[in-house]
Amino acid sequence: MQPASDKTAPVWRVMKFGGTSVASAERWATIRDLLRARQAEGLRPVVVHSALAGVSNLLEAALRAAVAGQGEAERDEILARHRHLAEALRLDVDGLLAGHLSELDQLLAGIRLVRELSPRVHARAMALGELMATRLGAAYLESQGLAVSWIDARDVLVSLDLTHENERSRYLAASCDFSPDPALSEQLAALPGVILTQGFIARSEQGDDVLLGRGGSDTSAAYFAAKLQADRLEIWTDVPGLFSADPRVVPGARLLRRLSYAEAQEISSTGGSVLHPRCIRPVRRYGIPLQVLCSADPDAPGTLISNDPGSDAPRVTAVSSRGRITVVSMETVGMWQEVGFLAEAFRCFSDLGLSVDLVSTAESNVTVTLDTAVQAIDSGLLERLRARLEQISRVRIIDDAEVVSLVGRKIRATLHEIGPALEVFEEYRIHLVSQAANDLNLSFVVEEGQAHRLVQALHATLVRPGPDDPVFGPTWAELQAEAAPLPARPVPWWRRRRDELLALAARSPAAYVYDLDSVTAACERLVGLTQVDRVFYAMKANSNPEVLRRVADAGVHFECVSPGEIRRVLEAVPGLDVQRILFTPNFAPREEYRFALDQGCFVTLDNLHPLRHWAEDYAGRELILRVDTGQGRGHHEHVRTAGAHSKFGIPLFELDEARALAAACGARVVGLHAHTGSGILRADNWQQVAGTLVELAGEFPELRYLDIGGGLGVPEKPGQQALDMAALDASLATIRQAAPDYELWLEPGRYIVAEAGVLLATVTQLKGKGGVAYVGVNTGMNSLIRPALYGAYHEIVNLSRLDEPGAEIVNIVGPNCESGDRLGNDRLLPACAEGDVLLIATAGAYGYVMSSHYNLRPPAPEFAI
Repeated sequence: MQPASDKTAPVWRVMKFGGTSVASAERWATIRDLLRARQAEGLRPVVVHSALAGVSNLLEAALRAAVAGQGEAERDEILARHRHLAEALRLDVDGLLAGHLSELDQLLAGIRLVRELSPRVHARAMALGELMATRLGAAYLESQGLAVSWIDARDVLVSLDLTHENERSRYLAASCDFSPDPALSEQLAALPGVILTQGFIARSEQGDDVLLGRGGSDTSAAYFAAKLQADRLEIWTDVPGLFSADPRVVPGARLLRRLSYAEAQEISSTGGSVLHPRCIRPVRRYGIPLQVLCSADPDAPGTLISNDPGSDAPRVTAVSSRGRITVVSMETVGMWQEVGFLAEAFRCFSDLGLSVDLVSTAESNVTVTLDTAVQAIDSGLLERLRARLEQISRVRIIDDAEVVSLVGRKIRATLHEIGPALEVFEEYRIHLVSQAANDLNLSFVVEEGQAHRLVQALHATLVRPGPDDPVFGPTWAELQAEAAPLPARPVPWWRRRRDELLALAARSPAAYVYDLDSVTAACERLVGLTQVDRVFYAMKANSNPEVLRRVADAGVHFECVSPGEIRRVLEAVPGLDVQRILFTPNFAPREEYRFALDQGCFVTLDNLHPLRHWAEDYAGRELILRVDTGQGRGHHEHVRTAGAHSKFGIPLFELDEARALAAACGARVVGLHAHTGSGILRADNWQQVAGTLVELAGEFPELRYLDIGGGLGVPEKPGQQALDMAALDASLATIRQAAPDYELWLEPGRYIVAEAGVLLATVTQLKGKGGVAYVGVNTGMNSLIRPALYGAYHEIVNLSRLDEPGAEIVNIVGPNCESGDRLGNDRLLPACAEGDVLLIATAGAYGYVMSSHYNLRPPAPEFAI
């Protein structure tokens, strides 16, 4: 390329685009227009962008698979994604990417040969994602008439050789010098047009490729902004900015209009996923404003991060959480007032290249956390740490904990407000509490699976914007309502039958209503799965007799967990074959097992106690064993039904004993069952479960049935897509191929009835309190306890004003004398009035069956239509 003739010192504007922002032709057209606009302002744009969405994950998967001698499928999918984008951009993918693909093939071949993946090779392979994506990006922009200078970020960013850094961190989570570089600025100024380069990658002083950690493209952009002394750094993402909580957890989360560098650093470091934590320091050092913007809505203001926080008042700005936290507890009486103990303990961490995250000390205990999402830590490294620490203390290491953090300004000045909110921790075990020395956060380390509900409760109590607030903007729900239409979803049955529901509410102001045709439709979708031999409805979800009859008529069987459920289904469906009933109790008394056996139902055992102590009951019987696969999934920890913290299932290490005990008493194990959780929308979830069962099946010669459980989810929030049943069937086909001699069973519950049921509630009172609006209704947690118990989300609409636009953000609360009696927080509704009928959707499962007479208020009655 010829050097540019204009020698005027440029004003640099660094613009970083994430994976979703560079993965479609539509987004690239937006980038093109943005670059033209910046040039029209007299700016020199520097584009830093990521690999295409999903490609880094595919590269990781290909590398792992190559260690096992595979990886071809992942490699082909990587090419397919680039080819798809190239075709949309009208580019020649083969000509642009041939060299990079050849290098990937060579690296994968080498890994297959040695069956090992070194950090050095890992970094080199992962760099290809950004290199390939930027080749396509540069070619497209040139095809649109823009002058583009493609540069290799590895020629600019050189990693620092840090003391005590371990090999994995040195290659996979490197840091770089970001001092202003006038020579670089002069060099780039001599190149024409837009400068386009890669995020995520750099080079060591020894010339090896290194990575800046997953999500490190933000950091790359910040390095370039600092080196070039840019006037601003723009981070373009697929969300409108930073929020006061993760909108996937708290739909009422508020857009944060302005933040100080320090607050943004805390939010990013404590679990905010929009910005990489390390990208703040370079721009903060030189006072470069950072703006988070949305490529799907380029005119939206986003979040501005600078020295001006917008407001200096004490406040909780955000509630965040993060997982994959390792807790290390060191205990010894000998540490009390012992000079040098802490230095010796922390030297163990530093010698192994481990950075401590949070610290809490007591007279005989020091507890710290390690964030495994930020630093590369494997089990071997932890064992070396344990061995070192055990020389000076008793050591306990807890994996996969979670941290919940309150982030804001002058946190200590808000303790009088925070104090009452901390009641939400009453039933949870807290491993560590840490209050930041900079007065910007208060963090709590809790056990795995607890964070989401705590975030919901704390946000509802503590994040309260004032009128015309300079920091807090609209809620996620409000922004979604203003945004482009979400992907079309089928019109819900309750919209079509609105008039019937309003008439019913006039007779019964609180009511559960079930649409039986929706029950039938859900059953037909399940029975239509070609790879499933039997579908069992988990009737604990909804035991309404009319629902049960519809389920039976559709050819679906029944899974029961108590004698009461067995009796209910036999009463509701006279003449039902008892072989259509699967009894799956948990810690039930002996007589319940005897009852089911005498009835002739299938019986599942989920622990060894019955075989150890009641062996005579099972002589000559056929049994199914419920296995704990060790991995639970779902939308809340209370519905994850596998893993160390779940009470369900026989752990894998006890299966040999289970087989021996069954043989000793003359029982025949004819089925294996595993169930990992509820609310799952990924079609491939059941492959892992089934794979485990298939591996175990050979140990049981009389086995006939593989029950892969249920957990099929339904969309609950705007924008969520329904479970792809065709994809599920295709996924199950691979299981069928691996185990053709066994019947495949499925046990859905919520999937059949959740969307078929709604709860109607009538508005009783309205209240405003300190900027918070409440809509009171005539029933609450006595009818629907899921929001209080799980933090579950249910869509709520004003049925009386169904097509009126949203006018205010409100909390919907019930009449029970309990602070947790909330059906929904921060919901956008039309202006409500006394007597309006609200509809709580997807309430057909675990609604009425979990209701109570709390406060001696009867729950809403049931109606089937």
